[in-house]
Amino acid sequence: MKDPQIRKAENENKIRALGAAVNKHLPLVESSNEVILKSLDEICERTVAAMLTIQIAIDSGKGEYDESVKFMGGLIDKFGVKGSLNKMELKVFEGKSTPQENVNVIWEYECCWSLFWTLGLIDGERVESAGEICDCNTMISLINDCSGMEEFKSKCRFRDIEEILDMLDLFYRFHWICTDNRIRPKTPVGGLNEEIVMERRRGLEWLVSEEEDWFDISLDT
Repeated sequence: MKDPQIRKAENENKIRALGAAVNKHLPLVESSNEVILKSLDEICERTVAAMLTIQIAIDSGKGEYDESVKFMGGLIDKFGVKGSLNKMELKVFEGKSTPQENVNVIWEYECCWSLFWTLGLIDGERVESAGEICDCNTMISLINDCSGMEEFKSKCRFRDIEEILDMLDLFYRFHWICTDNRIRPKTPVGGLNEEIVMERRRGLEWLVSEEEDWFDISLDT
């Protein structure tokens, strides 16, 4: 079990290397014996459910809801993830979402980027580079190439809980930096983008949260 103080110190060094501000007074993320990590099945189902609904949200904004929900609905059935849609995704699927809710669901791409990393499908550097949007095409192709959920799961290499908590702790500290910069613009952010950081953190927090819907998770800093 990794000492949370060591985790904190390692991440503060990463933050300094970015040229961003360090807040030594932020609390520690829980140790691995204090959290319950969601299962491989839960994470895979959440990932696929979000990715497929994102496309419906994008298409809805272009006036193409009917065609999209017919095609994506077929994929949602094929992967067996309709029961994994969260409340906002379900509104998108049913054609009842507002334009802002569509935007909120589209931003889930960044949450999924964290989950793709958790599943061992992308490397850590690509997640930690939180100044640029994720590579949506890579995620889409990884799902499109699968015949169903079992094949998708077979491609995954679930990361160790300590590695996941390392990343969660880092993004908690990233989020504080971005929030403080919004309040006090002189706070150096090292190229971090607040919206990207917040959504990637949302995905990481969901992994160890008791909440099933990641929009119900508090992202205080």
